[in-house]
Amino acid sequence: MLNRYARGLFTALFAPLARLLLRWGVTPNAVTVVGALGVSLGALVLYPLGELFWGTVWITLFVFSDLVDGLMARIADVRSEWGGFLDSTADRVQDGAVFLGLLTWFLVDGQHLWVGYAAGLCMLLGGLVPYVRAKAEAMGLRADVGLAERPERMVATLVFTGFTGLGLPVVVLGVVLWLLAAASLITVVQRIVMVRRQIPAR
Repeated sequence: MLNRYARGLFTALFAPLARLLLRWGVTPNAVTVVGALGVSLGALVLYPLGELFWGTVWITLFVFSDLVDGLMARIADVRSEWGGFLDSTADRVQDGAVFLGLLTWFLVDGQHLWVGYAAGLCMLLGGLVPYVRAKAEAMGLRADVGLAERPERMVATLVFTGFTGLGLPVVVLGVVLWLLAAASLITVVQRIVMVRRQIPAR
């Protein structure tokens, strides 16, 4: 849903940056790698230190690389299977780093273990959602249903984590993470059921 409504806005916003990077000789794949490293650094260093606001600010600076690299590839007409594979892999790295950073902080904090467990479930299920789809597509099947897509999950996580760093009660972030975990679980089940229904038809 977020992809559908925000794509035009973000394209207009980041297109000048994409063109500038191309003029400087930067490749889309380089932006993908730098973005993944930047998000991972912020999530795995700042979040475990309890810097939830500044960690979110840092991550936000890099998370849009996922949009910029795609724009660069389209503008330069250099889209490739390798670029698509690298981009998908980088997404998994970024997602895992964000939730692992939150998991680490809340487990070390010791006062909000239930929030840490929610982050752990989001990390696990967030990796399972795209795996089920990729496995289905490798079998020639479809598994493109889902309650919450990756952009919605990441935006919600970063927004509420950042506000928690500014004083929002931790319980609000915990509820959001549990809801995201539930949405991911439902998505996994939806995709498994969709694949199962297609197999007899073949």
